Amino acid sequence: MVGVSINRKEERKQCNNFKLLTMLLMFEDHHKEHLSFLTNTDIDVVKEFCRISMDFIRKGANPKVYLGAAQKLKVEPETVQHGVEGLMYLLTESSKLMLNEIDFQDSILTLGFSEEMRQTLLQLYLQNRKEIRTILSEMSMDLPHYHNLEWRFDVQLGSRSLRRQTTPTVLFKLHTEESGLRETTVLQTDPVNLVHMTKVLDEALQEIKSSYCRRILRNIK
Repeated sequence: MVGVSINRKEERKQCNNFKLLTMLLMFEDHHKEHLSFLTNTDIDVVKEFCRISMDFIRKGANPKVYLGAAQKLKVEPETVQHGVEGLMYLLTESSKLMLNEIDFQDSILTLGFSEEMRQTLLQLYLQNRKEIRTILSEMSMDLPHYHNLEWRFDVQLGSRSLRRQTTPTVLFKLHTEESGLRETTVLQTDPVNLVHMTKVLDEALQEIKSSYCRRILRNIK
């Protein structure tokens, strides 16, 4: 058996340092489209949408509010809903990342808001950031989460019965943490299954970013 053991702590530390240097919020096309409606409205309308967004973050969505706002603005209720959801995404994701003032303003700079609107959004974010993080923390499930991962690649080059044999195996030691308690799980797989699992997990990560999944997560209490 030939094995190599590599610890990922240092690599993860470098990745975290890189994230600190580039802490900007990224918007997908549908988020930009949802927020684009607000760029052509009055500042008072934007403030009202911000108030509705905060109420929804605190209490959950209320379709009747969409209908009432749509009648006042003479637009479709779906347009109002998308605008509110776009603001909720902006506020919740910025709060998760704990963006500072500069990074927040840089993140929304390309969305088409006027300087006055950008300042209004910034003040709303700074005033409610702590509360939003508290709400998100209360909504999160207390499940085992990743702490560290060690892995080793083993290759069996031969045995008494089969002298010319190559059998690769990947061994993992997964460290998880739950409520302050740490647990270690040893896993073993082959490269083919590892590639398959990586593909399935990547598809799951892409799915959780969809607007449908985000809408569900925002309303889970």
